[in-house]
Amino acid sequence: MARLKDIAERTGLSVNTVSLALRGSPRIPADTRERVRSAAEALDYTPNHMAQALVSRQTRTVGLLLTDVTSPLLTQVARSVEQELKALGYVTLLAASNGDPEEEDRALATFRARQVDGMLVYPHDHSRLDHLRRLRLGGMPMVLLAGERVDDVDVVRLDERAGALCATHHLLEQGHRRVGLVDGAHLHGNPAKADGYVAALRLAGIDPLPELVIDPEGHSVGHGHAAFARLMALPEPPTAVLTANDRLALGGLRWCQENGVAVPRDLAVFGFDNIEYAGYASTPLSSVDYPADDLARQAVARLMTLIRNRAEPPSPELVRIQPELVLRQSTAASR
Repeated sequence: MARLKDIAERTGLSVNTVSLALRGSPRIPADTRERVRSAAEALDYTPNHMAQALVSRQTRTVGLLLTDVTSPLLTQVARSVEQELKALGYVTLLAASNGDPEEEDRALATFRARQVDGMLVYPHDHSRLDHLRRLRLGGMPMVLLAGERVDDVDVVRLDERAGALCATHHLLEQGHRRVGLVDGAHLHGNPAKADGYVAALRLAGIDPLPELVIDPEGHSVGHGHAAFARLMALPEPPTAVLTANDRLALGGLRWCQENGVAVPRDLAVFGFDNIEYAGYASTPLSSVDYPADDLARQAVARLMTLIRNRAEPPSPELVRIQPELVLRQSTAASR
């Protein structure tokens, strides 16, 4: 591998001048910087980031921990985060917990071993956060991308409770009184969507019915298909259903198509996240929009603030991004 010394010998400059030129220092004349860059390209020079990290005590890397790498939404978030970080000269290290707390712990340990400058984390279980709190108190800049307020840790997230409340309220305004919910997250420390659903019902003077809340036991299209089969087998099935994500809703739409249930005439379906496929379903799906680009921008900006002020970090903040409803053909007035 070519070294700074090799470029210096080729250009007749000092190693220090070469180093400054490659970093774009204004102290070096433009023509000299260009001469150094040309020599570096000719020698196929690659910067030694490990050596630079030893000097600067920064690796220019950020760890991004997702809960499910197969999720279209989280893939979109990862893409937005990677673009934001790349524009700032950072590299993204990606890992997924896959719903397993042990895998989450291993991913965090890997980030630490790689000496990342900071972490962006979707926690698997919002009620199990002490390990993340300890990392933050130990000096690791960190921003959570989901959950409620956490002592000592910054959070930038979509207000999922507000999104579920607005979606349920919309269905109630359309005349529905038996509204189902397909969401198992409330059983695993993530109650925001279920709380919003219940709040909307109570505001309308409707008592929530436990039989109308189904745990899909997963997040995929197949899990949604099975959950709708259970809901619609009730002696008095719902006339509208809110799902925790669009994949569950798409599975529900497929079940309806297979079983002669017309959407929205017989059953209104409301998704969550507004992934690309939602607008192209056989019946275009109403959904709560998840602004991945905005969330990535705000989360990365906050993490950069924490990295710059690592010695004396500012007080933790909770940023709730307000959701918007995207209304399509899958929701309409009850018969």
